[in-house]
Parts: sequence; C-alpha cells; structure tokens
Amino acid sequence: MRIVDLLKKDAVILNAGVSSKEEMLDTLIDLHEKVGNISDRAEFKKGILQRESEGATAIAEGICIPHSKNAAVKTPGIASITVPAGIDCNALDGQPSNLFFMIAAPATGADLHLEALARLSSILMDGSFREKLFAAKNVDEYLKAIDEKETEKFGKEDAAQEAAPAPAASGSGYRILAVTACPTGIAHTYMAAEALEEKGKELGIPVKVETNGSGGAKNVLTAEEIANCEGIIIAADKNVEMARFDGKPLIKTKVQDGIHKSQELIEKVVNGEAPIYHHTGEVAADEGGDESFGHQLYKHLMNGVSHMLPFVIGGGILIALAFLFDDYSIDPSNFGMNTPLAAVLKTAGGVAFGFMLPILAGYIAMSIADRPGLMPGFVGGAIAASGTSFSSIIAPFNGVEPNVVSGGFIGALFAGFAAGYMVLFLKKITEKMPAAMDGLRPMLIYPVGGLALIMVVMFAVNPFFAWLNTLLANALGSLGGANAVVLGAVVGGMMSIDMGGPFNKASYVFGTAALATATEASPQGFMIMAAVMVGGMVPPIAIAISSWAFKTKFTDNDRANAPVNAIMGLCFISEAAIPYAAGDPGHVIPSCVVGSAVAGALSMAFKCTLRAPHGGVFVIPTIGNPFMYLVALLVGSVVGAVLLGVLRKPVAK
Repeated sequence: MRIVDLLKKDAVILNAGVSSKEEMLDTLIDLHEKVGNISDRAEFKKGILQRESEGATAIAEGICIPHSKNAAVKTPGIASITVPAGIDCNALDGQPSNLFFMIAAPATGADLHLEALARLSSILMDGSFREKLFAAKNVDEYLKAIDEKETEKFGKEDAAQEAAPAPAASGSGYRILAVTACPTGIAHTYMAAEALEEKGKELGIPVKVETNGSGGAKNVLTAEEIANCEGIIIAADKNVEMARFDGKPLIKTKVQDGIHKSQELIEKVVNGEAPIYHHTGEVAADEGGDESFGHQLYKHLMNGVSHMLPFVIGGGILIALAFLFDDYSIDPSNFGMNTPLAAVLKTAGGVAFGFMLPILAGYIAMSIADRPGLMPGFVGGAIAASGTSFSSIIAPFNGVEPNVVSGGFIGALFAGFAAGYMVLFLKKITEKMPAAMDGLRPMLIYPVGGLALIMVVMFAVNPFFAWLNTLLANALGSLGGANAVVLGAVVGGMMSIDMGGPFNKASYVFGTAALATATEASPQGFMIMAAVMVGGMVPPIAIAISSWAFKTKFTDNDRANAPVNAIMGLCFISEAAIPYAAGDPGHVIPSCVVGSAVAGALSMAFKCTLRAPHGGVFVIPTIGNPFMYLVALLVGSVVGAVLLGVLRKPVAK
C-alpha cells in the first residue's frame, strides 16, 4: 500500500496555525476523525498520549511521527500538517519539529500500512525532499511530491514486490548486517534501517537490514549471510533473536544511534572494533549507548524491581488473606496460621514473599552482566536476606550463639549491583584468554568466580547492612504523631508525581521494603504501605470526580471515560491518569499530588495498616481501620478533584 493511498487530501493541512505540542496532536487527531479513520476519538487520543509518554516521537531534522496501534482505528491512515515556525516536541536533536505525520494503525488485521510507514520513514530522511514538501503551495503539490519521491525510490510495483536487496560487492555477500527494532515497531525501526542502508551505499559498503517491526521481522537475515558478513549491528530498544549471531563481531546499541550514528557504527565494524558476541552470555559493547551512568543504574534497578513485584504482590496478598481468614482468638501469637485455610495461604504467600530479595538482586545483576550475573546476584540477595556473615559462621565454633540480622532490602540492592559489576570485571580480565578456552568462561569462570566473589563480599558487609536495617526499622518503629503524618504525605504525594515513573516506583519500593520488615509488634511498615497505596489510588478517582463536578472544564469524551478511570483508581492503577496528565500536566499533576499527599497523611494519622502490597478496594477487608482508610481515600480524592476543577479553564465546545 502506497503512502498516498493512506494520506487523504482532507487529512493534510499546510502551514497549520498551532503553537504547542498539545494543539498539534489534537489537530492531527481531528483530521483522522474528519476522514473517518477512527471510530472513537478519545480512545485513539489515549493511545497517542500513551505512546508519547513512553518516549518522544519527534525524531530529528524537524520530523515528528506520533503514532498508535489502536482498537479505535477502523481504517489505517496518515494525517499530516506542516508548521514552518516549529514546535518543541522534545526531539532527539533538541531542535523544534515542523513536519508532522500521525499514523493510525488498527490493533488487529492486516499490516499493509506498515509497508507504507516503512516507506514514509525512509523518504523523510532525504533533506531535499523535506524542503520540497515545505515549498508546496497547496495540498495537491504536497501529495504529488510524496508520490514522486515514493515512485523514485521504490518504483511503481506493489509493496509486496518492492525493494530487491542491494547488490553485493563482487559476489562476496553483504559486508555488514543489521537488525533494527523499537518498542512499538513503527517509525524508529524503519528510519534506522534506512539510515544504515543509505550510509552503507554512500561508503561503498553493502549493508542489509532486518526490520523487527510490529508486523513481524522483514528482510530476515539468512544463515549464509550471517556466516559470510564482517559484522553485525543491533540497533534496537527491545529484545531480538540473538543466538544466530554467536561468534560474530557485533555492536549492540539504541535504535536512535542507528538513525544518527550510522556511519560511526558501520566504521567500527569495518575497522574491527566490534567485540565478538557469545550467546552464552557475553554482553556486546556499546550496549549502554550514550546513556548517563545514573540512568543506567536506574534501568538496572527497575529491571530488578519489575521482576520482584509479582513475588511481592502475589505473596503479599496471600499473606493478607491468611490474616483475613484466621481466628485471632485461638492463639494471638500464631495469628495467620491458626486455621487450616489461613496456614495454607500464609505458607504459600511466605514462600513467594521469601523470593523477593534474591529475585531483586538477581535481576539487577542480570541487567548489568546478562545471564552470567543472574546466579551470583540471586545468591548475594539470599545472603543479604539471611544476614549471614563471617562472624555468624565462626561463632558456633567458639561456643557462641550467632547473632544474625537480615541486611534487608538495602543489602539486596547492594548485592545485585555488586554481583553484576563483579561479573563484568571477570569478563574484562578474561578477554585475553586463548580463543580455544572461551568455553570455560561462561561454564566455569563466571559462575565459580562470581559466586566466590559475592560470597566473600556479602559475608564481609552484611553486618553493616544488618546495622543499617535495624536502624531503619527502629526509625520506622519510633514514628508517631506529626512525623508519621509527614511521611505519609511524602510517600502518598510521590505516587502522583509521575504515575508509574521513577518517583512513583521509588515510593512503592519504599512501601514494599517497609512492609517486608513490619511485625505485629512494630506495625509502622504496614502503615507506610497503606499510605503508599491510598496515594496511588487518588489520581484517577480525583480526575473522575472533577470531570463530574466541573463539567465545563472537561470534554464530553473526558466525562464519558470518567467511570472507567474511577474503577481503575479503586483497583490501584495510577497509570489510568497518565493520558490526562500528559495532555494537561500543569494542572493535573499538582492537583493529584496534593490530593495523594492529603490521603497518605490521613491514612497515617488514622493508623491504617495494610498487609498486602497491591489490590486496591479488593483488599479493604485486610486493612486495619478500613472505614477511616476509605475516609482518607475519599477526602484526598475530593481535594484533588476540587483543586483540578479550580485550576483548569473551561474547554471549548
């Protein structure tokens, strides 16, 4: 399917009078609605805003391609506007964007539109073509320029017959192979492929690129091509099949580098600077790209947290249910295990919850050092959880009772990062080993050396983390009055700052860490978890209430979606508020932060406790002081709703 088949005349505006990113998105969405590409404007806009929240769709060179693969799309299509003055859309090169194409892709069905999208991404890389688009005096000239460029590059054949492979150099095959992929598999995937292929032609180096898009892998690399090439470039922000590249020189980097650093990547491979990739666990150089060290640490941490959460949530909710179905009067000291059902639930939940710290540490280490880091990280996290140290091991030999205190969450964090970087160290110092001994590295050196190193380090530092964990537990145990209320306001408010982002995750992780250390004698950890959850429930509910109470401040579609938003808030799904926050951050985020802070503070003031790390209203029966917890939720939501209603301006009809 050709681009001009998807880009209708009525879906184009030249020299559009828009001055902000929000106006640009609304204008393009209006065009899709006008030509009948979408059936539900609100649903489609949510998809567009969700994609924008995941990363900028403004590529560079003034190009911006917002897109969504969405159930609201009934006909695949493209809408386009030009804005000569430019709009700040957080482009990769820091420059304003002035050429916009919005892709509407159906959630299911044929993916013919992806072929046209690949073409669009390719032809936009030509600067002279972009100038021709801006020079168009009317929409007909604009569409004609696109049609001519597409014909020039791809010919008039059907998409299924397009683009034969580039000629190989003197029968020797492609010198360089590449794979490009982005999380959505749309624009960046094809732009990186085009940049690499075009730069290869310019340098006289035959390059073949496999695009791993949402329509599946296209232009797939063959085993013969892989065997005969000089090296591989993986420009991807998601996982691709790597086993086939074992033993080949390979550079792994971000998809943006495929677009903007294509020459540098090609030259590195040709000059022999690409490290040999081993699928048994070797991590390719350049994997971090130009990311800051701080951002890399955050990514490693989030990898551990994301793998840990299912254990925390599943185990925590089963433990909470065990208390719900138990009889406290039978044996208060054994509460949670007094009845058969409670004992079953608490035992299973306890097993899952017990994996929390090893999983956290293991997947942090794996994020840093790939698979060789998993085992040392897992063991390091288990050692941190157990609190084992040199002194506790030696104590029985001296006739002394060992004093074992868990290093807790902080100890497991340290273990994960330590194990990951230790394995990287082992990789570095064994790089010069003879090639014949490469098999020893993943099978012997990494597991044995990694385990030995993390064992020595954690046995040595566990007493420090035990002291730190005890200090934190005592600090939480001493919380009361104003201090507790302030802490509740802080952790509750943080849940609304970015609704699923770093601040939200930091607050949630603090809550789960406090929950893991809480006891009947020291329930402050249960109180913190309660404040965290109520803070995360407020944003969607506050937005829903505000849309009902202040009808002139919200569109009809906003109000129509309010019931769903409220339900998601009651289920503790803060992310339901993201589309609203993305569309109006200056008003939505401050209002929700204040509302969540109020709810968190009230929850702490009322001494509400929560034994489950998730669940929303479904775990209300397990909450200590449930009625006042609902009061805290209602008050915080109303405060946020009123503040949002006051701050927002009436919307146009």
